[in-house]
Amino acid sequence: MNTAHAYFEGKIVPMDEAKISIASHALNYGTAAFGGLRGYWNEKQEKLFVFRPLDHYRRLLNSSKMLCMELPHTPESLTQITIDLLKADNWRQDVYIRPLVYKADAGIGVRLHDLRDEVSIFALPFGAYGKNEDGAHVTVSSWRRIDDNVIPARGKISGAYANSALIKTDAIRSGFDEALVLDNNGHISEGTAMNVFIVRDGVLVTPPVTDNILEGITRRTVLELAREELGIPVVERSIDRTEAYICDEMFLTGTAAQVTVVTKVDHRSVGSGQPGEITLKLRQLFDDVVHGKVEKYARWNVAV
Repeated sequence: MNTAHAYFEGKIVPMDEAKISIASHALNYGTAAFGGLRGYWNEKQEKLFVFRPLDHYRRLLNSSKMLCMELPHTPESLTQITIDLLKADNWRQDVYIRPLVYKADAGIGVRLHDLRDEVSIFALPFGAYGKNEDGAHVTVSSWRRIDDNVIPARGKISGAYANSALIKTDAIRSGFDEALVLDNNGHISEGTAMNVFIVRDGVLVTPPVTDNILEGITRRTVLELAREELGIPVVERSIDRTEAYICDEMFLTGTAAQVTVVTKVDHRSVGSGQPGEITLKLRQLFDDVVHGKVEKYARWNVAV
């Protein structure tokens, strides 16, 4: 891994020193939660911008609450640690930032209480998430999305991502780029690690936060940009499986995936089979915002 430092057990240390035991609770039981942030390098300004770190860390701390963690941190303190870490490695390119909150004690015994809670953060160079972000071919998975009463999907709980791993591997091995996952009511929930949007008759539609989705920061960003900047009607409602086959446009959003265009679902073309007009407008606007090129949304970017 091409990164020099990490935040580990309360301080910034060389990456090689940031190690945990194979007996750690988080490793054995999945009792951890993670976040994902991006830092975008603006060549013209020679600045690295971290996109919406306070929002990301609020969500991470909410995930920690679900795991009964008690951490001496705020979104502001975690943002400052992240800035200090990025400065230590002096990044001058796009990076992905991975914070993790985890049960650090070594030992056997399933529980959440009476365990030591820790935070780690590292960053690494990062470009495209998928191989086909301009025209992904997706399938509807035979696996179902985890339910809020099983493992909370709105929290990025590490153990829950075995669900995503099963879905993604089956999709890739079957020749697809990604998968759509249904909830237990048969509605489209999300992708393996991204939110879903469709366009029907000029209206942007995405599943509500009560359909077992991650409350995505990129999702929230796209919703606001669509409403405020492009004047596109937006509806948050359940989406049936067959709507994916007859919609005019489809795209997936996430910190890693950014705005990924979907042009085929189960061998059926989405709309014309080419990236849609609304999708491309939102994608370009999002890219400009995260790179610090839109003054109106400068509040979302924290310069390192």
